[in-house]
Amino acid sequence: MNNAHFSRRRFLGSMLAAAGAGASPFALNLAAMGTAAAQNANDYKATVCLFMTGGNDPFNTVVATDPASWAEYQRLRGGADNGQLALPAPGASNGVLPIVPNTAQTGRSFALHPALAPLKALFDNGRAAVVANVGTLIQPTTLAQYKAASVALPPKLFSHNDQQSVWQSGATEGATSGWGGRMADLASLNNSNATFTSISAAGNTVFLSGNNVRQFHVTPTGNPPVEMLSGQLFHTTLAGNPLQSIITATSSDPMEKEYAAIVARAISSQGTLANAIPPAGSGGVPEPTTYISPNSLQPTVNPLAKQLQMVARIIAGRGGLGAKRQVFFVSIDGFDTHNSQMTDHAELMAKVAHAIAYFDTVMGSLQGVNMRQQVTLFTASDFGRTFASNGDGTDHGWGGHHFVVGGAVNGKNIYGAFPPSGENHALDVGSGALLPTVSVDQYGATLASWFGLSATQITTVFPNIVNFSNRNLGFMAA
Repeated sequence: MNNAHFSRRRFLGSMLAAAGAGASPFALNLAAMGTAAAQNANDYKATVCLFMTGGNDPFNTVVATDPASWAEYQRLRGGADNGQLALPAPGASNGVLPIVPNTAQTGRSFALHPALAPLKALFDNGRAAVVANVGTLIQPTTLAQYKAASVALPPKLFSHNDQQSVWQSGATEGATSGWGGRMADLASLNNSNATFTSISAAGNTVFLSGNNVRQFHVTPTGNPPVEMLSGQLFHTTLAGNPLQSIITATSSDPMEKEYAAIVARAISSQGTLANAIPPAGSGGVPEPTTYISPNSLQPTVNPLAKQLQMVARIIAGRGGLGAKRQVFFVSIDGFDTHNSQMTDHAELMAKVAHAIAYFDTVMGSLQGVNMRQQVTLFTASDFGRTFASNGDGTDHGWGGHHFVVGGAVNGKNIYGAFPPSGENHALDVGSGALLPTVSVDQYGATLASWFGLSATQITTVFPNIVNFSNRNLGFMAA
């Protein structure tokens, strides 16, 4: 009976979480651990995963512009057949945006996509860094080992669903916990209320699934409530209390009992959140400005910035939520650019840069407190893409470049050896797709170390980290 009860509990929790934002109040951690208390800003840390769903093209995000690299870029992404992928030459009007890392990589020079001007400003100001050629790996792997399959390789490479899961959890689709959730399991011990440790503003995600702590879902406008508990129901105000009694009633049936417990905690938690966080806009967390679309040149609302506004509101309410450590997830889709890459990718880059810059500005004075040192945002994606064009876009790749942003970032630098440009080099697994030289485990472990996890705890969160000698890439301040 105990095993059956456990299975039912896990099933019910998974079922409700998978239902998405509409059922999100029911996908709560059941182990709330006390009442809220005001927290000192210096005793708080949060990580924010910004996931670019579909597989971001690294080669138009961070561009190698030294003469040999630029010639390869023009050869593969310029010309009559795939001119839509070519970026303007460095220094030209509307061209790529040069960046100069503090640590030079001999013979190389670099730039960002023209739509990433807000990120270039953060890089130049030392609050953003690039981590080059990150991807899913089980152990360090050479091209010869990859071709011979003589070492363990990540499962189901180039598959969207599977690689999203491997990036976020270390296992293929169907994984039950992600590394953000496993970090939250450990971090929740610092919080007086564990419910608000692991929070998604973008629906259900394996990244935030823990073994103990369950992810709490919000929308960009708040926590979806359990409806009809106040106001009129069946044309009377008297029905709310009976409805609440019915949906929270105890039962001898394990499924019904668990459901009632989840609903009761959902009702309690939605009230706690609503009372703790400041409003959006006047008197609270500022509304994001519109961004200028690089294609229409019109001011446009940025949904990603709205997700990050909700994250900022929750961070501002950390005292009332009893939170000293939090892990967040936001996402933006559309990165599977097999077609129309030149226009679509520019739009996506503009949204990402605008949203990150907005979030950085808000963190600089959140309710009058500079929280930049305590909050770190990082990007992730299914995989990179091929360097070679398919004529109008690019195809699924492997390694890619990512950004880390925050006051605790050792910024204005590129971490990891920047890969060669083009095809037929020592990291080309086909059509210029990159064999990663930095593993997701190394990337995540560096963030986890800053977050406060011990070396032993990090091996729990990232089991494959034991295969890598360099377990801290140095992009975070000690």
